[in-house]
Amino acid sequence: MMTTSSLHSVHPHTQAPASGLPRRAGLGLKTEHFREVLGTRPDLGFFEVHAENYMVAGGPFHHFLGLIREQYPLSLHGVGLSIGAESPLDCEHLARLARLIERYQPQSFSEHLAWSSHGPVFLNDLLPLAYDSRTLNRVCEHIDQVQNTLKHPMLLENPATYLEFKCSSMDEATFIREVILRTGCGLLLDVNNVYVSCINHQRDPLAYIDALPLHAVGEIHLAGFAEDTDSLGDRLLIDDHGAPVDNAVWALYLRVLERTGPIATLIERDNHLPAFSVLYAEACQADELLRCAQVRP
Repeated sequence: MMTTSSLHSVHPHTQAPASGLPRRAGLGLKTEHFREVLGTRPDLGFFEVHAENYMVAGGPFHHFLGLIREQYPLSLHGVGLSIGAESPLDCEHLARLARLIERYQPQSFSEHLAWSSHGPVFLNDLLPLAYDSRTLNRVCEHIDQVQNTLKHPMLLENPATYLEFKCSSMDEATFIREVILRTGCGLLLDVNNVYVSCINHQRDPLAYIDALPLHAVGEIHLAGFAEDTDSLGDRLLIDDHGAPVDNAVWALYLRVLERTGPIATLIERDNHLPAFSVLYAEACQADELLRCAQVRP
């Protein structure tokens, strides 16, 4: 179990809505870095893992995660619940998730506002939703089921999108706000996703941020993106988690912190993985911004 001495230099304000993570920077825990983390014990606020990578009874992943969990707070990030799917949630998947949460007692659990399954078919992607009353009711029912089953609050992550449905009757921020109001879940604010989606749809990222229920933010994600052009020659950003955090995303993150104050912040990197020292430097950059963060009057 976590002890006070294992939290390192934790910010004195340690609680956030639907999250018990310290208001510091953390990193995604990668298998390539298990031994380095245990050997050096870097001064980080927390580590985050993808839940689906640990849905087995034993093995080396659990061995190392158990050791690291004794030293650091843990954020558990789901990628397979398919919260937005038309079909019912996979009860077996949800049961495995409940066992994982019972085993590691994470300070935070999060999932995506997206879908990835249709009937028995599972797609290895996070697909967008139509934002209408029918989808809203379905998403809220699924989140209620998740929170009731897990006996644990969840954070809902805003998606990165590349297309939108014409049948949507509300914008994304309004949809998210209504979900949080109805279910009591928190918000995982992915600042990179905000920037990617707003550039792709030619919207103002800061206006989107200001339309969200920022009081519900329990964790923030920062990541890098890839850049391309669409069929019309317009700028197209891809949320690929394969590059350092872009300067534009750092700037938007600063504007977020002006509104929220310090919030637990994860540096995401899933592709083109660099040396641990490179990721740690980005986490230190976020930590410095968190230390300086002030809420505007």
